[in-house]
Amino acid sequence: MTDSKAQAAVHAVWRIESARLIAGLARMVRDVGQAEELAQDALVAALEKWPVSGVPDNPGAWLMATAKRRAIDEMRRHKLLARKHEELGHGLEEAEMPDLDAALDDNVGDDLLRLVFISCHPVLSPEARVALTLRLLGGLTTEEIARAFLVPEPTVAQRIVRAKRTLAEKGVPFEVPRGEDLEARLASVLEVIYLVFNEGYSATAGDDWMRPALCEDALRLGRILAELMPRMPEVHGLVALMEIQASRTRARVGPNGEPVLLLEQNRALWDQLLIRRGFAALKRASEVGGVQGPYGVQAAIAACHARARTPEETDWEQIAALYSTLMRLVPSPVVDLNRAVAFSMAYGPAVGLSIVDRLLEEPSLKHYHLLPSVRGDLLQKLGRLPEARAEFERAASLTRNAREQVLLRARAAACSGGPSS
Repeated sequence: MTDSKAQAAVHAVWRIESARLIAGLARMVRDVGQAEELAQDALVAALEKWPVSGVPDNPGAWLMATAKRRAIDEMRRHKLLARKHEELGHGLEEAEMPDLDAALDDNVGDDLLRLVFISCHPVLSPEARVALTLRLLGGLTTEEIARAFLVPEPTVAQRIVRAKRTLAEKGVPFEVPRGEDLEARLASVLEVIYLVFNEGYSATAGDDWMRPALCEDALRLGRILAELMPRMPEVHGLVALMEIQASRTRARVGPNGEPVLLLEQNRALWDQLLIRRGFAALKRASEVGGVQGPYGVQAAIAACHARARTPEETDWEQIAALYSTLMRLVPSPVVDLNRAVAFSMAYGPAVGLSIVDRLLEEPSLKHYHLLPSVRGDLLQKLGRLPEARAEFERAASLTRNAREQVLLRARAAACSGGPSS
């Protein structure tokens, strides 16, 4: 095997197996940072040996066995072998290796679930949770995370290092929370996954309207979580929401990379397989506890759009009612802004504008570009074109996404029949 082919194979295996590898090691050494270092050591060993020996039949188990052996060597050096020997598995003798076929199978579900909860622990900042989750569970490199979020690579590296140090200093246990703790901690996990998805779905900055790879990473994490926690309706609600939103990916971007808004999209381009998967996840959420949480309600809204073959067939009254439900569950100015859009479609732009105008003094929306964008749209529909133009221009000045700036300036120009200044 050539070096280049072997390296490609190693990196492909790493992307698939790294989460299970780190999760299994973290259960043994009780330290996420050390577990990742051991896993990285095994990766280096693979890069050195596989070009010569070839890729083993069970590459994931080979990596686990190599990492386990390095963990034992490390503990010997620190004279901790006696105390930790039991955690590394009974019967692992000095000259013996574990059963490679079984090495990754023991407790793999529980280990992954523990890794999910520790990576998304509330003791960490949202930015640190996202970076650590993509690193440990998504298998992304620091460079890939930095590129996806358009931040300097040293910034991401620092977030990850600090996150692992914080987890160690706070003594955060490598376990799945129980009882009352579970709901709050699960909310943090779902928030992180949806943050990753949203950054891919509507990039906050840069030259691209979407970054589909991030959507795919979030969807993969959501699907894994749904398999690990099949009785949690909000997990299925989030997966349903992401599946249905992801179904619009091809229709959301024009031939030159420009954004295409929902009502202008070619619905023939919507991915019907993802829509069916979304409907199935929504059904599972209903079966195990009902679509009563924030993600389940948002998924139900997305499903209303997915069922409509044309924009005119959309059940806007149902969507408006669902947004009112969402406001009761998680009251926020952003949800209220979305409610305004739904009410404008169901009951007319004047009704929507009355809701939007109540949000103009909201401090948290002062620099939120979608507030003037929505207001401009409603004013345009009401024929108040000079005001609409001003709102679109303000929205363009607030967004950091280059594609969105072009769209908003074009909408401003359309309100006066000439180019925007």
